[in-house]
Amino acid sequence: MLPRIAIVIPCYNEQEALPVTTAQLLRLLDEMADKQLVAADSFILCSDDGSKDATWQVICQLHKADPRVKGVALTQNRGHQYALLAGLMTAEPLCDAAISIDADLQDDPQAIVEMVKKFREGAEIVFGVRASRKTDTWFKRTTARGFYRFQRSMGLNTVYDHADYRLMSRRALQLLSEYGESNLFLRGIIPQLGLTTAIVTYDRHERVAGESKYPLGKMLSFSIDGITSFSARPIRLIFIVGLILLLLDVAMALYVFTSYLTHHVVEGWTSLMLSVWFLGSLILMGLGIVGEYIGKIFVEVKQRPRYAIRETLLDPTPTSD
Repeated sequence: MLPRIAIVIPCYNEQEALPVTTAQLLRLLDEMADKQLVAADSFILCSDDGSKDATWQVICQLHKADPRVKGVALTQNRGHQYALLAGLMTAEPLCDAAISIDADLQDDPQAIVEMVKKFREGAEIVFGVRASRKTDTWFKRTTARGFYRFQRSMGLNTVYDHADYRLMSRRALQLLSEYGESNLFLRGIIPQLGLTTAIVTYDRHERVAGESKYPLGKMLSFSIDGITSFSARPIRLIFIVGLILLLLDVAMALYVFTSYLTHHVVEGWTSLMLSVWFLGSLILMGLGIVGEYIGKIFVEVKQRPRYAIRETLLDPTPTSD
């Protein structure tokens, strides 16, 4: 039996892009259904992350025009990862596999065809990976490469040049649902599921409409969340830096003691002030890193719901087993 596929789109202020995006994806679903790759009742699920514009109204209109466009609305803005998770968990009982893709369609939708083929060949997770970054600016390309290399150096296992464009089988979605942490970093969690994986490469395009929702500040915050959610190596680095500074302090003490005995003491106001500022900065950085982990523990122990759903646009159509 042909698999029923859900295309999950996390949305935040995407009223301009969604009509274009859903039209392209519906045509793609029709083409795949005609080629007997997916079931005819495969659908799109838009997950509205508490948008401030008319995104939800647009989703409702699209649903009326074509019931294959479904929706779930969060009560408030929780962030991309939470909106994506809400969409995936909502789609899980309704599909055989879910494909996540951003509303801007910068990730080539045609890669979905290859993802479905890999899924039908036995892969339970298929990662969409960029073939190159030639279209990026020098700054974007350099920071992105640094982002992945830094994550690897911190012990985080992620797929290079992979964002959140992927296919996950229903089994993979069920395993994902068992991960209950509040500090979500799906790019780190999903490779840990241990299921059969495959990779599909594609070229990235320009946004179909609207503006980017991921400025540099959010990218840095996202990277910090990922590292501190999956690795304790930054805390270990603080300890190593402390040991190095201890050795430097011993060497400095020998120098000062020798200078005192040989009566070559010089005024050291400049070096003293530089040392105070340097050590003070390191102490504050260390406290900040430790505080980041303590903050995450504080959030996790409360065990609060990760998101709340305000409204859904679904149908009770069963999955094809």
